[in-house]
Amino acid sequence: MKKCIWIAVALITMTSCNQQTEKTGYVNNTKVVSDFNEMKSAQEKWTKKNAEVRAELEGKAKQFQAEVQGYQTIMKSMTKANREKKEQELMIMQQGLQREQQAKMQEIQEGSQAEIDSIISKVKKFVNEYGKKNGYTYIYGQTEASNLFYAKEELDLTDKIVSELNATGAVTTENKQEVKKDDKKEEEVSEEKK
Repeated sequence: MKKCIWIAVALITMTSCNQQTEKTGYVNNTKVVSDFNEMKSAQEKWTKKNAEVRAELEGKAKQFQAEVQGYQTIMKSMTKANREKKEQELMIMQQGLQREQQAKMQEIQEGSQAEIDSIISKVKKFVNEYGKKNGYTYIYGQTEASNLFYAKEELDLTDKIVSELNATGAVTTENKQEVKKDDKKEEEVSEEKK
């Protein structure tokens, strides 16, 4: 009987030793991406570019309106052939402005989307590497679609991920600034030699 108990205890011990505890966590995908400094910079950049393009297009639209108003003031004194010719020119100008507006807005949208996709890819890669480095079996992503209905607060890695991700981005930004400083120093030295 004692042998059976010892065998049972040995089997239970061996079974429990073979079981690994799985380390899991989750991140709020939206918060990680939106709080990532690189995403904030990209949003500012594309918002600024959008405003610049809109201002440029508004200037061209005002010029076109002035042209139309100028035409309207003198159209009664024009011959029918000249009026038709001018109206055709104005219509072509208007269509050109519309095409330019569509092309520039599409360019901004595509450029912005490409950069956002790149940033999201970078975040995914970082979370993957973070999980491997810190021994996680699973890191789940919480989205606006609420695919994660409940999880303990201590499993939320969102703030840790954002903090480390931004620290990595800061290092990258600092390195870029150092490279620029080094380039300026080299330019100054080469100019002094001349």
